[in-house]
Amino acid sequence: MSGIVHFENVGLRYGTGAETLSNLSFSLVQGSLHFVTGASGAGKTSLLRLVTLAQRPSRGIIRLFGEDVVTLPREALPAVRRRLGVVYQDFRLIPHLTAFENVALPLRIMGQDDATVRTSVSEMLEWVGLARRADARPPTLSGGEQQRVAIARAVVGRPDLIVADEPTGNVDPEMATRLLQLFEGLNRLGTTVLVATHDLPLIAQFPSASTMRLVQGGIEDPSGLLRHPAAPRRTYR
Repeated sequence: MSGIVHFENVGLRYGTGAETLSNLSFSLVQGSLHFVTGASGAGKTSLLRLVTLAQRPSRGIIRLFGEDVVTLPREALPAVRRRLGVVYQDFRLIPHLTAFENVALPLRIMGQDDATVRTSVSEMLEWVGLARRADARPPTLSGGEQQRVAIARAVVGRPDLIVADEPTGNVDPEMATRLLQLFEGLNRLGTTVLVATHDLPLIAQFPSASTMRLVQGGIEDPSGLLRHPAAPRRTYR
C-alpha cells in the first residue's frame, strides 16, 4: 500500500516565535480514512494547510503522491493541487456564481463536457440536499447551505485526496453524519480522506477510520502506527 501523504520531521513556525507544529513524522496510505482532532490551537488547521500546499513548512520533508512538494518547482504545484479536494472552514465560494456553478468549477477546469457536468453536479447537489437551491448565489444561502456547497465542490471531481477542515461545523447532527458518510463512501472507492474535527461523538460513529490527535503541536502516537502504517482504516489514539 503506497503512501499518499508523507511527513518527515516537519516543523512549522510563523514569524520568530515557537514552532506551531514540531517534528511531525507520519504516513497516510492510499485509500485510508483519517480524522485529526485536538484542542483549539493545537495546530489542526496548520497541519491541513501544509497538506494542501497552502503553507510551506519551516523545515522537514513533505511528499504528496510520491512528489517532494517542498522542493518541487512552483510551476509544478498546480498539477499536484488538481489531485486534491479541499473543504475550507470559510467555504471560499465565489459569490457571483450560483451554487450549481460553484460546484461545477472543478469539472470545467478538468475539461468535462456540459452534459457530464450537468449530470454530476445535479446528482451531487441532490445528495447534499440542495437540489432546489442550485440557482441560488452564496450570499442568499445559510452558513450550513454554503458548507454543503463547499463540500459538493470538493468531492464532485472524485479527487485522489480529500482534506476537510471542520466540514460539519455549520450543519445539524443528522446532516453532519450524512456528509461524513459521503466521505466514507468516496473512501471505499479508493479516495484518501483526512478530516479535521473537534466533534468526538461524530468521530465515534466511524470506528473503521483512524484518529490522530494533535497535542501541543505534535502528534500523539504511542503505538507508532503513524510512522509505519500497516494498512488503512486502523484505529490509533
